[in-house]
Amino acid sequence: MSTNVDSLPTITVKPGEADRILAGHPWIYQGSILRLSRPTPDGDVVQVKDHRQRFLGVGLFNSRSKIHVRVLSEARVDIDRAFFHQRISAALAVRRRYLPGATSFRVVNSESDLLSGLIVDKYEDVLVLQTSSLGMDQRKGMIVSVLEELLQPRAVIERNETAARKFEGLEHCQGTLAGTPPDRVEVQLNGLKFVLPVSGGHKTGMYLDQQSNYEAVARWAKDAAVLDCFSFLGGFSLHAARAGARTVVGVDQSVEACEAARANATLNGLGDRVEFTAANAFDWLKEQTLAPPNEKLFPKFDLIILDPPSFTRSRATVTDALRGYKEIHLRALRLLKPGGVLATFCCSHHVDARLFEEVILSAAFDCHRVLRRVATFSQGPDHPVLPSVPETEYLKGFAYELAR
Repeated sequence: MSTNVDSLPTITVKPGEADRILAGHPWIYQGSILRLSRPTPDGDVVQVKDHRQRFLGVGLFNSRSKIHVRVLSEARVDIDRAFFHQRISAALAVRRRYLPGATSFRVVNSESDLLSGLIVDKYEDVLVLQTSSLGMDQRKGMIVSVLEELLQPRAVIERNETAARKFEGLEHCQGTLAGTPPDRVEVQLNGLKFVLPVSGGHKTGMYLDQQSNYEAVARWAKDAAVLDCFSFLGGFSLHAARAGARTVVGVDQSVEACEAARANATLNGLGDRVEFTAANAFDWLKEQTLAPPNEKLFPKFDLIILDPPSFTRSRATVTDALRGYKEIHLRALRLLKPGGVLATFCCSHHVDARLFEEVILSAAFDCHRVLRRVATFSQGPDHPVLPSVPETEYLKGFAYELAR
């Protein structure tokens, strides 16, 4: 439905700002705004024009956020239930096209699906919702109604504990928005079962962005001794064991995560080949690479997987993060057998793929290793990347064969 554009408050952007919006980037910062036509309640819909009064789109306004406007459409449309039905249906179509057999996946990935400030994850028949913008938070009821119509979930819960909410003037909150959620849900990923606590875990509960990479990395696991650092619920570990690994050692600092990973291994009949150790991965790697005086360290692993949480949430701490990434790669490379494979990931948007690889190669140089790159990884197709919105690309990874 078209809206009466003249009835909306108008945000006029400064000269030079329109091209970025026209290219598809939805964020308009306070410093990019030339004027606001009239006082506007936070969370309301506004129209956006360039300094020559050419229409650019409609979006949601919030004066309390550095992102004053999140553009949702380049057309003159109402941001109503029909709008969300169309956008969420389009997002679902992408998942069904590129992950046709998946039953757990990200349904909506914020800017990637032209719904800035909204994330929805599907864990079988339970949906988990996050709203990181005021405008989306105010429209939760409408969004939940659409999700119920399209997916018929057993329950919809919210996990709104992200730091981004405070920049929008929003409090943390968690609870049930629809239905009756179970305490735990059994999630199927690539034919393996993972029991997930609905109200716990990282992100919205699990790393769905690695779903495709779990299988991709497992191709190097046959007959291998595998080390999986930052193993969490055992995603990489269990896929490696199923692929025929001789042994798998998972390391994670969370006792609860290790207990859950052991239970998942048993659930899939893989408990005899997988061992999980609750330890700080940095400390564990350091201990494993210490050799007695005058004795040589013998590498023991054919496949090493490094999948840490983000080491930095801002540009200000990138230097410290790079030191952390270099340290774990130095230690891991000393434990990797010649001809073995290192599969390593970085989920910080502020460390791009080029910089991440530079750190890895610096570590290899320092410990006199030569690496042959054999694969490049990204986030799964349910976390799509819009090149015009660099913030949508955060997960990057590489696999290297130890050539020397």
